[in-house]
Amino acid sequence: MIDPKKVNDLVEQWLEGKDYFLTDLKVTPDDCITIEIDHAEGVWIDDCVQLSRFIEEHLSRDEEDYELEVGSAGLGQPFKVFRQWTNHVGKPVEIITTEGRKLKGILAEAAEDHVVLTVRQKVLQEGRKRPVMQDVDLSLPMDQVKSGRYLIEFK
Repeated sequence: MIDPKKVNDLVEQWLEGKDYFLTDLKVTPDDCITIEIDHAEGVWIDDCVQLSRFIEEHLSRDEEDYELEVGSAGLGQPFKVFRQWTNHVGKPVEIITTEGRKLKGILAEAAEDHVVLTVRQKVLQEGRKRPVMQDVDLSLPMDQVKSGRYLIEFK
């Protein structure tokens, strides 16, 4: 079996000096290698091809036959690494809490231990009979966040 650490080291070597980052790497027992990368402005197919060729140059198919798939983290897929959270600050996201609540709003802040989500909700203001819609910041500890993803909006 191909050593996942060796593949990870190759990916990190290729990523050095680039704004891309690794979001997922899997090596199955039958040597199927799947690599996902991401970038704040999206992933270009040419860069996936370059990374694939770089890995193929450093792994010998004579020693072990393998299958290699290099792709992007996927628009609308759950975030897998913290850097994806920071890249989406100021953008619409959907968060699912560990309690199963689904929250949609603008990601106002992302820190290692918490996120702040700005949501529109009805708030009863003092002196008013009816609640009014307004932006409210919800701070969620990361240990209460099951998943988060970029929210694609169609207008």
